[in-house]
Amino acid sequence: MHNQIITVLKNTGLEILTSVKHILAEAKLNVVIVPHENPDGDAIGSAIGLAEILANFGHRVNIVTPNDYPEFLKWFASKVNIINYDIDKKAGKSAFKDADILIIVDFNEASRAGKLGKKLLEFSKIKILIDHHPYPTNFCDFMISEPEYSSTAELIFDIINKIGLEKHITQNAAEALYTGILTDTGAFNHNTSRPNTFKVVSELMKFGIDTEKIQSGVYHNFSANRMKLLGYCLNEKMVVYPEYRAAVITISKEELKQFDFKSGDTEGFVNYPLSIKNIVFSVLFIEKENLVKASFRSKGNFPTNKFAKEHFNGGGHLNASGGESKLSLKATSEKFTQLLPEFKHLLLDTKI
Repeated sequence: MHNQIITVLKNTGLEILTSVKHILAEAKLNVVIVPHENPDGDAIGSAIGLAEILANFGHRVNIVTPNDYPEFLKWFASKVNIINYDIDKKAGKSAFKDADILIIVDFNEASRAGKLGKKLLEFSKIKILIDHHPYPTNFCDFMISEPEYSSTAELIFDIINKIGLEKHITQNAAEALYTGILTDTGAFNHNTSRPNTFKVVSELMKFGIDTEKIQSGVYHNFSANRMKLLGYCLNEKMVVYPEYRAAVITISKEELKQFDFKSGDTEGFVNYPLSIKNIVFSVLFIEKENLVKASFRSKGNFPTNKFAKEHFNGGGHLNASGGESKLSLKATSEKFTQLLPEFKHLLLDTKI
């Protein structure tokens, strides 16, 4: 039933798929799956979904995350071992040492793995990349890079069908992959122009997943402090530039501490200004220990990835990108404000 979906992978030739099928769908091996640093819903959902399927086939699978992932993504039912490298380097190194195959999911530059980046480059056995971000760097033996996909989770579902492992998809795997799609599309608010996204979602629902439970687990599972931080940001820290159809929120380390910040608490904050009438570009700057983390979101055809790449050492998708700044939080915010006139024509011409 599931392989009735025929999807053409634009960037991935038959030779690569045949090789990946030979590697993953025949012999049973030791596999390590690595998502990017600060894993979001798509990264951890893709890792767990793929791990569940490969474990059901008979592979011995470990997920090694560079660091912890948010509490609101820890409700998954999974039998797969997840090692937080930041906390247990010994177990992480042991998993790498024993691995026959390394699978990188939801990122395409080794540096995006943080402290694990060097280990990825040093790994001398088979490396497979599965990702949907543009402009991949060539550090893996087999690259499955498809930027048209809404999420890596959607891409993994199609790959699993193409290499003949679809009968090993279970409800747990389907829930994880659905979560990846749900979160990377902002609850189906962006990156949903391709019918294939909804075809995959409809297939995943056939495994008996509880979409309302997932929605609740992802979006209705926050602390009171997180809600207070959100309210504070919208009331005190959001600056709107109607003449540029843009808005920015800045958060300092001290403010995070004031609201007892936990990993994942600011997830989705950058999307809120886009709810304002006529705003098409939203930016969130968060002060970290040695840098300022930047998140960019847009509506219509305004290219956040171009903006991030040219000015904030980042990149991503048209409507959702990330970057960073080595300047202070104040200087970073001022830099953003000074850049707006340069992009005014694009912002004013953006159709929504």
